[in-house]
Amino acid sequence: MPPSCAGCGAPVPAGAALCARCDARLPRLARGAPLGSVPHLIACCAAVCFEGDAETWIHRFKYPRPGWRGLDPAPLGVLRQLALEAARRAPGPRPACIVPVPLHPRRLRERGFNPAALLARWIAREQHCPFEAGLLQRLRDTPSQTGLGRSQRRANVRGAFTVTPAARAPLRVWLVDDVITTGSTLAEAARALHRAGSREVVAICVAHTPEANEP
Repeated sequence: MPPSCAGCGAPVPAGAALCARCDARLPRLARGAPLGSVPHLIACCAAVCFEGDAETWIHRFKYPRPGWRGLDPAPLGVLRQLALEAARRAPGPRPACIVPVPLHPRRLRERGFNPAALLARWIAREQHCPFEAGLLQRLRDTPSQTGLGRSQRRANVRGAFTVTPAARAPLRVWLVDDVITTGSTLAEAARALHRAGSREVVAICVAHTPEANEP
């Protein structure tokens, strides 16, 4: 079948997820827009603000409906497009590997997939870089960060990550997650990578929320 827009069903060029009209509704960030300073990261890149149509697509991607209704390719196409767009904004050379922010095993069993790992795999394929899903491990099943303030978020994820025992993290790593708010989760994951040998960690996220720039 001819390719169609994930939003409205209009015809689109091969490889495109959205038509020009639906694509223009995404609240894109200006290239190089500052996302705030996050400890242990040399840069943090995102494609869109977490609001409007972008928030809707991300929610559909992260929380698919149960059963056959959840097999919806539309949000997969849109999130893949935005993840690759965010990765193309990363400064400097390509990394030695691409690592997703991991879920705790119990949360992974409940959800059935790790959204960050799916995004990281897409980026790794386009960048022709190794995808290292097992390099980082989550030690604690931390409560959701939703509704927590900046200091509470930092405390919630403190010590939550480690690098696989006996592994050494490459010097340059891209760390992938879906949304950045205050950057607490990314900072703690990057800290674990630094302890294991990384020196340049760049975060790649699909979206950021306005709270990411709050003091």
